[in-house]
Formats: sequence, C-alpha cells, structure tokens
Amino acid sequence: MKILPLQPAGVSTITAEKAAPKTVGSGFGEVLEKSIGEVNQTIKEAGTLSRGLAAGEHGRIHETMIAIEKADVSFKLMTKMQQKAVAAYESVMRIQL
Repeated sequence: MKILPLQPAGVSTITAEKAAPKTVGSGFGEVLEKSIGEVNQTIKEAGTLSRGLAAGEHGRIHETMIAIEKADVSFKLMTKMQQKAVAAYESVMRIQL
C-alpha cells in the first residue's frame, strides 16, 4: 500500500475531468435533435406508405392509416413542445432583475 503525502486544504489530486466525465449525447441539444429526427422519420414513413397505397403497390390501408395518425400525433406533440419552450423563454425574458 502506497501512502500519499498530505495535500494543503482545498487542493485536490483528482482533476475535474476524472471526477465528472461528460456523457456523450446527454445534452438538451442532442436530445432535441434526436426527437426531431424521429418525428421526421415517422412523417417520411407515412408518406412512403401513402404513396405506395395510392400507386397500388400494397393494399394495407390499416397500416397506412396508423402510420399517418402516428406521424400526425408526433408532429402535433413536437409543435406543442416548441410552443411551450417559446412561452417559457418569453416568461424568463420578462423577469425583471
């Protein structure tokens, strides 16, 4: 067992990078970007299925309608979240110091 010398108060031998490693992909921007990408993907899937149904490539109308509704609900949710974020920002900006 190695005995380390005493350090003065307030000095740490552990650097900030070792103490709290930054996790990749956990920031708000990354989460927001991922969510927008997922909504975009559901909209693209719904568009592909509806074009395929209109062209007669498949007859799965129930699957197409579910995909369209899923895309609609996710887009409406994303829009509501955007409106709430803007409202929160405006509230913070109105705070007087």
